[in-house]
Amino acid sequence: MNNKKIKISSLIAVISVLTLFLASCKDKGTTNEGAATNINQTKSSSINYPSDIIPFFKDWNLILGDGSNVGNASNYQNKDFFYTESDDFGDWIVFKTPNQGDTHGTSNNTRTELAQVKKWYPKTANDKLSATLKVMNVSTTGDPRVAASFSVVVGQIHSADGHENEPLKIFYKKYPSHTKGSVFWHYEINTEGDDNATRWDYSTAVWGNDFSVVPTDMDVPVEEPKDGIALGEEFSYKIVVKDGIMSLTFKSKGHETKTFTKNLIQSEYTTTADIPEQTKKLFVPVGQNGVERQNAYEGEGLFFKLGAYNQTNGKSPEVNKNWCSGAETHGGNIKMQYADGNYAEVWLKKANIKVSDNAVSNKGYFIKND
Repeated sequence: MNNKKIKISSLIAVISVLTLFLASCKDKGTTNEGAATNINQTKSSSINYPSDIIPFFKDWNLILGDGSNVGNASNYQNKDFFYTESDDFGDWIVFKTPNQGDTHGTSNNTRTELAQVKKWYPKTANDKLSATLKVMNVSTTGDPRVAASFSVVVGQIHSADGHENEPLKIFYKKYPSHTKGSVFWHYEINTEGDDNATRWDYSTAVWGNDFSVVPTDMDVPVEEPKDGIALGEEFSYKIVVKDGIMSLTFKSKGHETKTFTKNLIQSEYTTTADIPEQTKKLFVPVGQNGVERQNAYEGEGLFFKLGAYNQTNGKSPEVNKNWCSGAETHGGNIKMQYADGNYAEVWLKKANIKVSDNAVSNKGYFIKND
């Protein structure tokens, strides 16, 4: 009898140990699953700064829509201009800037924008910038006959030397009465001689219209682009500069992928006979009728920029019918501009930068034009 009790007790003990072991294993599995879930939750909940979303800020300096230069923006945010948002499609860096505020240098336009801290040279370059973004707002006011009204620049290549001109500006523009807007890119000539006031841009459409498509009547808007991009619609661009050639790729779901190339070290605009019809229509009438250096941007240090460079401002169109929008600015009151839609806002989800070996410090650069 005692032997039976001992055997039964031993069996019960073994079963208990096995049950505890299995339960322990099961708990460990549950704990691991929970840990994985918590990690994901922590990643989402730990996004306090834009640098938590895209950790590449060592390559950039940040300028805000009030004209201030932040410098390196790691572990930094500003709820008026530069912060984070999340939606069903992920986490985003927000660049927001009003129609009027303190501008950087002598520019007419405000910006919340990143500027690359190194410059590189197009002839020997192998540099890349890619970005995935969506434009959430452009100004709700402005003179529709002014080409820059209702637009924002979301990516650039800028020169740090010479005239400090821009071989690339990527625009988004949408009229208030339209559902869809246009994406286009500009090449600005690197003006021959000392008179840079004669410089001009040439615009190329990606989706929708280019810069030159404007109404002649204040109350009759241009036709809405059929292949345009709506506010809040995601698109991406990729810029590659290698051996003097700039290559551009634009992609968006439901839209045709577009590619372009431009030589940055050999100009096609060296004589007045080379000035395009588009330029004759827009820029020549306001005195911007220059020609370009034969070797364009060769020998000048270039650098990337991205963010929200608002192209709509409160200056009178009488000053310049291409760039001065006459938009509402509430005397520079930023809160009032934000309240009634007189600002630009760009959300950035992904971005990558590759810097070539010949890149050098860009500390001497100061934005004095654009």
